[in-house]
Amino acid sequence: MRAYRYWGDRELRLEDVPAPVPGSEGALVKIVACSICGTDVRMYRFGSEKTDKGRIVGHEMVGLITELAPGLPGGFKTGDYVSMAPAIGCGECYSCVKGRTNMCDHLATMGFQYDGGFAEYAVFPKRAFLMGNVYTLPPLDDMVPFTLSEPLACVINAQSYLRIEAGEDVAIFGSGIIGCMHAELARARGARVFIVEPSEERRRQAGELLDDVTFIAGGKEGAAGEIIRLTGGKGADAAIIACSVGAAQSDGLQSLAKCGRLSLFGGLPGGGSGFLDSNRIHYREIGVFGVHASTPAQNKTAMELLRGGTINAGKFISKRYPLSEIETAFREAAEGSVLKAVIVMD
Repeated sequence: MRAYRYWGDRELRLEDVPAPVPGSEGALVKIVACSICGTDVRMYRFGSEKTDKGRIVGHEMVGLITELAPGLPGGFKTGDYVSMAPAIGCGECYSCVKGRTNMCDHLATMGFQYDGGFAEYAVFPKRAFLMGNVYTLPPLDDMVPFTLSEPLACVINAQSYLRIEAGEDVAIFGSGIIGCMHAELARARGARVFIVEPSEERRRQAGELLDDVTFIAGGKEGAAGEIIRLTGGKGADAAIIACSVGAAQSDGLQSLAKCGRLSLFGGLPGGGSGFLDSNRIHYREIGVFGVHASTPAQNKTAMELLRGGTINAGKFISKRYPLSEIETAFREAAEGSVLKAVIVMD
């Protein structure tokens, strides 16, 4: 079969490899589609110390079970369309016992420690079934939009800390797919949303997809000053940094109202210290929250939001590429010419 593998030092190659065999554990899944994540793009641009060499990458996937080991929990059967929360906990450490399996001390993730979804087939490991990470999808004509369940679940995880309420002001820094999903979810909760995006082209792309959102380029007062002005001097109740830019973290903090909440959603390549004013956090009683991956329950919630139409995932998919064109897809995703690229198997 064909598979896209990481070999270190920003080297990824589409190669012929033997098809996987699930053996007595897990399930063999025929991949239908796998979307390119921002983390995948960072790996493509900067490399990744967290990814094993020779690993098949990709973790936002949907597929069809073709073989199933006996005795797996969950009532799955061959012919089921499935997706999964790709970050798999051990079930025994403190975080797992508390229900925060994405914070597991021994976390193993599809596309990083297990072979992922940029391939014709993948094995969903037994550990994923035991931890409840695998879930069935409704039998719809188009399964591709469910590749966005995983990124939406990460958005749900981030906003679980922010407690966004109707009538609040939310500032989102970055108008990529994650920023757009944050905007959709915040709007669904009745918030007023501002998106800070310096790129005119990216503002145009996002503006065609989002309703009732105010876009901010910056201006003479800067993004924070503009948000404070537009909120009548109060500032945003919540700010979400949906990009990998250290200066945006500083701007987001400056834009917040007293007792505001800051979500550092986007990780920074090469270290991320020195961007936040701790005195401002202290004296204005600002809450600062990190976020990493998502839990199985959040992935299932995301799937239901997509199925019910609360979030229209299909409109965020800019382009679908066959596996043979995955190099083009990664290049265009890295260039920013597409908002969301999805690899669809032949």
